[in-house]
Amino acid sequence: MIPRRLSALVLLIGLRALAARPAEPLPWPPTLPGGKAIVTDTSAEFLKPGPKLRSGIAVAKATPMVDFAYFPVQTYEGRPWSVWGDSIVANGKYYTSIGDHGGPPDRTPSGNAFVCVLDPAARTFRPIFEVRKALAPPAGHYCPGKIHGRLDLGRDGWLYLCTHRGTGAATTDKYHYQGDWILRTHPATGKTEIVAHAPVAKHCIPASVLDADRLILYGGTAAGGDATDKRIAFFAYDVKARKLLYAGPNGCARYFVLARSTGRVYYERTDDQCRPTGELMRFDPATGGPPVAVGKCPGLRAATGETPQGFAYAVSSGQRAEAILWRLETKTEKIETLGPAAVASQHYITTMDADATGRYVYYVPGAHGGSEGDGSPVVQFDVQARTKKVIAFLYPFYRQHYGYTPIGTFATALSPKGDTLYVSWHGRRRERGWDTCAVTVVHIPESERRP
Repeated sequence: MIPRRLSALVLLIGLRALAARPAEPLPWPPTLPGGKAIVTDTSAEFLKPGPKLRSGIAVAKATPMVDFAYFPVQTYEGRPWSVWGDSIVANGKYYTSIGDHGGPPDRTPSGNAFVCVLDPAARTFRPIFEVRKALAPPAGHYCPGKIHGRLDLGRDGWLYLCTHRGTGAATTDKYHYQGDWILRTHPATGKTEIVAHAPVAKHCIPASVLDADRLILYGGTAAGGDATDKRIAFFAYDVKARKLLYAGPNGCARYFVLARSTGRVYYERTDDQCRPTGELMRFDPATGGPPVAVGKCPGLRAATGETPQGFAYAVSSGQRAEAILWRLETKTEKIETLGPAAVASQHYITTMDADATGRYVYYVPGAHGGSEGDGSPVVQFDVQARTKKVIAFLYPFYRQHYGYTPIGTFATALSPKGDTLYVSWHGRRRERGWDTCAVTVVHIPESERRP
């Protein structure tokens, strides 16, 4: 007989060996039943509340129809595959980005990133742009693993984007790092161009927004490993004239508010240690010069575009405290707090969309993982009633039916009619971690969009 103490030791060693055992290899690319690119479901399970839903949060009464698709470029195991940049709907199609973060082992120190387009009418999902092909870096040279800012379509018909590091260890002189890129691709022709390289020397570009009318791209940076100035920079770049309009320190860490009616852009100032300060800054391209402070805000991690009523809706980070919804009146620059954003346990929100009427704002809490613990809820905020309603809970349905867990998002976009919300998900097919990205297309019932 094995002594009890020895038996316990043997069990402990066995459990540790099991935990250390590498995960079973996943098949790449991920596939759906019947080899379909997109599957569609409707189920009462979408309206079953997650276990942590807060008191007073409504749940939709009408069951939505939801489309589901895996990103098509996932032909190998990324490190990991992840979605960091916000997305858009244009010309009836959904444009969204994905990166492999660190890239395959044979490409160290380089990653790769892609733009894909989902066409709901044709039921296709395909890549249209690849960072590595656009830059063609020599062996051993840095190549970005992320598109972390927004995708934006200019009035000139070009889709603009900025690149960002996957691993920070690659942004050094050892790997010939000079800075990141502003790129553009033409959705109709597939032509791709470098607009600018290193608008801020030896800095990555994790935050961006394009003024589509004036063709000015605004960026917020992160210092590379060998950058002299480690502060976050703000810059304004004229993509038509290929000219830097302004660059200065203490800039935008993650998200901008763009007022298309005035051309002004707003961001939360960071201090010399790259920490957010709560001070809302404004840059006006009509006057130029350094940005000026307009007031204190709860924090700025995500924001909508400007609504017809002249408001932009925003949310604070929620990573260390309760996420707070607020809005900016773009004519008066008045800041108004609207209350908590969370509907359950998760607070971190990195993307928001307002419908064309200005009545509803949509978002998904739990951006960096954890959304599934709340049921992966898709939230509708009624800006007039100041109430929150969950349109759909996407977990555990997709785990049970397709073996996929949606765990968070940095990318959502709403159709012009306000009837379809696209969500690009971090997720997993294994039991833990994250490894695979997918898109859900939530068709919002008309009855849930009426006052």
